[in-house]
Amino acid sequence: MRNGLAVSPGVTIGTAYCIHEVFVDPDKRSLLANQIPGELARFEQARKRSISDLRALQTKVERQVGKDAAAVFSVHESILQDMALVRRIRASIQSDHLSAQAALADLVEYYRTYLERSGDDYLRERMADIRDVVTRLTSYLSDALRPDSGALKGPIIVIADELLPSQVVMLGAKPVHGIVTQAGSQTSHAAIIARSRGIPAVSGVTGILRQTKTGDTVIVDGREGHVIINPEPEALSAYRKLEREFFNLKNQLAHNRDQPARTLDGKCLELLANINNLADAKAALAMGASGVGLYRTEYLYLTHSSVPDEKEQIEIYREIIEASPNHVVTIRTLDIGGDKTVPFLGRTQHEANPFMGWRSIRISFEHPDFFMTQIRAILCAAAAATKNASNSRVQIMFPMITNLEEVRRLQSFVKRGMEQLKKERKAFSKIPFGMMLEVPAAAIMIDQLLQAVDFVSIGSNDLVQYLMAADRDNPKVSHLCQPLAPAVLRVLSSVVTTCRDARCPVTLCGEMAGQPQAFVLLLGMGLTRFSMSPALIPTIKELASHVTIPMAQSLLNAAMKLKTTQKVKSLLNAELLRIAPNLKPILTQQ
Repeated sequence: MRNGLAVSPGVTIGTAYCIHEVFVDPDKRSLLANQIPGELARFEQARKRSISDLRALQTKVERQVGKDAAAVFSVHESILQDMALVRRIRASIQSDHLSAQAALADLVEYYRTYLERSGDDYLRERMADIRDVVTRLTSYLSDALRPDSGALKGPIIVIADELLPSQVVMLGAKPVHGIVTQAGSQTSHAAIIARSRGIPAVSGVTGILRQTKTGDTVIVDGREGHVIINPEPEALSAYRKLEREFFNLKNQLAHNRDQPARTLDGKCLELLANINNLADAKAALAMGASGVGLYRTEYLYLTHSSVPDEKEQIEIYREIIEASPNHVVTIRTLDIGGDKTVPFLGRTQHEANPFMGWRSIRISFEHPDFFMTQIRAILCAAAAATKNASNSRVQIMFPMITNLEEVRRLQSFVKRGMEQLKKERKAFSKIPFGMMLEVPAAAIMIDQLLQAVDFVSIGSNDLVQYLMAADRDNPKVSHLCQPLAPAVLRVLSSVVTTCRDARCPVTLCGEMAGQPQAFVLLLGMGLTRFSMSPALIPTIKELASHVTIPMAQSLLNAAMKLKTTQKVKSLLNAELLRIAPNLKPILTQQ
């Protein structure tokens, strides 16, 4: 048994599929002599395709964003054209009988050692460029992201260092029933993807790729954070029983999709969905969401092979709006940086703490033309969707707001975008303007910010990590990055009360919204709008039907008197099992 962080509830059993990228223990078995010519040809084909990609990207980014942002692609092409590098790879294949992937891994290690010894900060920064180039080459060389379902029996458990959006796209419709990652946290890509699909997942399992091989039988317990490799018959039997209970409960809850979301004493709630793409919007409809509370547009960029232009964005946004429940969609502008990067905007020098550096709205401000393209696309898509579906309600929301000056600046962007569209005689809609509350400074000054916005969405993922000074993707400090920490509860209660007193609509759209323990406390604070992964909506709807507002307020009062996170968790775990015992198979106990 290996232990990690429980990031998506439930229990599942399946066959391990290990995604070994070039940087994670590549296969170094010797090639046979007759395999070498084919391997050299594969490498050369991958190099040519990568060069072609980079040239196309440079042209498009230069046109849409600017020469400075496109310069990185020229640098990457020069690395691929470096004949000393090419000869080193070929020699590894010919003389050492290594696969191209293994040769690339050796190359990365060689340059890492050489550049670190140089003592030159600029040269050390070039390591990131080499890794980017090798990753691109590997994407053409490796079939690691295209599992042969015929060779694997039964459901697949994906095991990876970290699961990136682009990898998920390549996995496609494969029967993935569980996810285990070495890195990551409650709010990592893998965790968000797992919850959106409603499959169990565990993150932060150190060394799992060294301890598991493709084809192993693996149990994933997303309630307790356990991963069991090749279990004994007794353990397998016990977990199969838990797996059946989990799937039976999921099937039962699916029937509540058409029922209104309300508490036991009749309080109506809005259970909205967090989505990344069109498939998620359709899943939200299937799960009974009342709308989309957060559309993360950055996943369009993260999974797109090049920069999506205004026309492409308009069409994608329109499709998502029209496919969303009740056509209610809150579109968040690009939120990259930290753990999410795209090459279109170049790359700054290494930041010691990227989550508190050049990211999110700060990047958008630095690339005004690029940013304006997205704002215009959202305004036009809202008009197009409204024309096709009269009940569409679209909102625009901006992430990581720190102060009133930023809000004023954003208002001028939106105003200028509407003026441009009007002058060009393009249809657009004037839509509500909102902010994400993620920065402690904004939480403290929320009463002033409310005067300049139409609505607020609390992004608990970032708010928690900033309040606790704990990187949410660092397993070493995960014990601090806890949404049920007393300090977090105090800040949230204050923000919700201030918004309600000002009659400003407020939603919590972080992963906290779909956690049963946190949901009850948020309900006690007076929150009635929640946005979460689509797959969690039936569970929260069922839980709400067992809770009264006075009951939630009483639990909140009791929790607010406790001095430690563990005591808050223990109280809520016990109370939830008493309030809704039928939900036991999916209640996370960590």
